[in-house]
Amino acid sequence: MSSLAGLVQPTTRQLLTGTALLFLIAFYSPLTVLMLTPVYGSAPAHIFHGYGVALVGAAGWFLKDYIQRLTGRRALFLLPVVAFWVPTLQSFLFASSSVMGNPFGAVVTEVISYYPLLLLSVACAGKLVQSGLDLARHGDAVAEHVPLVVSYVLYKTGEKFARAFLAKFIGTTFFFSRAGLQLLLPVFYTAIAPSKFLLFAIPSLLFSMTSNVHMNSGALNSFLNEEGFALVARQDSTTGYISVLDNLNDGFRVMRCDHSLLGGQWTKMPNNYNPAVMDPIYSVFTMLEAVRLVETDHGEPRVDANSKALVIGLGVGTTPSALIHHGIETTIVELDPVVHKFATEYFHLPSNHIAAIEDATAFVKRTPPAQYDYIVHDVFTGGVEPLELFTLEFLESLSSLLKDDGVIAINYAGDISLYPAALTVRTIQYVFPTCRIFREASDSDLTTDFTNMVIFCKKSSATPLTFRDPVSADYMGSKFRQMYLMPKVEIDASRFETIEKGGRRVLHSMNTHLLHKYQDRSALEHWNIMRHVLPDFVWENW
Repeated sequence: MSSLAGLVQPTTRQLLTGTALLFLIAFYSPLTVLMLTPVYGSAPAHIFHGYGVALVGAAGWFLKDYIQRLTGRRALFLLPVVAFWVPTLQSFLFASSSVMGNPFGAVVTEVISYYPLLLLSVACAGKLVQSGLDLARHGDAVAEHVPLVVSYVLYKTGEKFARAFLAKFIGTTFFFSRAGLQLLLPVFYTAIAPSKFLLFAIPSLLFSMTSNVHMNSGALNSFLNEEGFALVARQDSTTGYISVLDNLNDGFRVMRCDHSLLGGQWTKMPNNYNPAVMDPIYSVFTMLEAVRLVETDHGEPRVDANSKALVIGLGVGTTPSALIHHGIETTIVELDPVVHKFATEYFHLPSNHIAAIEDATAFVKRTPPAQYDYIVHDVFTGGVEPLELFTLEFLESLSSLLKDDGVIAINYAGDISLYPAALTVRTIQYVFPTCRIFREASDSDLTTDFTNMVIFCKKSSATPLTFRDPVSADYMGSKFRQMYLMPKVEIDASRFETIEKGGRRVLHSMNTHLLHKYQDRSALEHWNIMRHVLPDFVWENW
């Protein structure tokens, strides 16, 4: 290493070191958000992150000389130590998430763990880049501002690379998981600035390897078992941190994505009770199965064996499993391969289906029209709806895939008192002329306006949308389906007709950015709901 350093000019070496530091701290920016999302949710973790990074990064640059003097020019050698302590600090701070609340807790966690590393990294990198470029002969203005611009470009390039890397490789190995990368990046810091101060990192490293539940599944399961839970499987993936968890006392299994549940099934059954498809823990997934019960305009019954269904969004697979059991040829479009894998391995998703592991917009674009008798649209995750899948353009594309007497069921989860819910309903009704809207529970059962509502629609307006009476075969031996298969609590669609001041009648793809503030609010409301569904320690310890 020393012989190689001797071949490189000091200014070049300083520039390369500064560039490496900027790339490392840029990589840590999306990584620290990934660390926050299982505890605070994807949207809340992003709310103030960008502002904080900009402020702290600017402070690091403009205070670089002061920081060097304050640390006796040892700031560079403190970086590996700080980097090794980040995951330990986060682990302890996560345990207080319920006390700090959301998004305040997310901000505090970054202030104490990530921002010190960011401040020191930018300060050291800025000084190195400035020295490496050596522009003093061109005047003070050039010597100060050109390195600032160069540092900013290097940082943004590193951040862009990090996002592309994480999107492609996250979860492929332990060291490419969010927790694993928090061990790998400090190693790179150490390679850049080996230091005797690393002795102070040993306690944190030992804690990470033995007791940090985010890195050690054995430690996590030991803790969860004492509280009546068990981790079945977990893996980082394209849409978030995916895990399967058993409640040992009440007898149910759930699949989690970051700070939300994709669904779950009851595992503790009465004696001699064996439904053909496992009972879900949420009635909405059974209600979606009622898409089969919508009557045709011509009055002739639908024949399952001759029908095709498209399911967009898999979750644990309750609804597609039911459709498959009824003999319907079912195509499942799911963005996340781990969700599909876990639904198959741990939630009894039948193998006799067509799987399209890709983005729904790409699938819809390449699929010929008039293919399906039924479409189930169920894509809620992370406390928010993916807006691009509720736009006029996407829904019109979906409509083209339905046969003339086809039926679509769309699950919308959110605060139905807010503008996005009304906008979504109006957009759906603009595309599909005949709709009825049902919610999961009655007003008297709710303490919040955040709920699931299922919109059933037909392409035809020749007759009103009606459901046939269920028969025994529709229930598949399930008492749960006897209670919840038929939609009961209908919502008057007229409540969504009023367009608020400055609002729009329908949602176009070019306008989805206008709803982000509503999504943030919805995500925070959903966070509170999830904290009542499962205990705090489950969310905090992943």
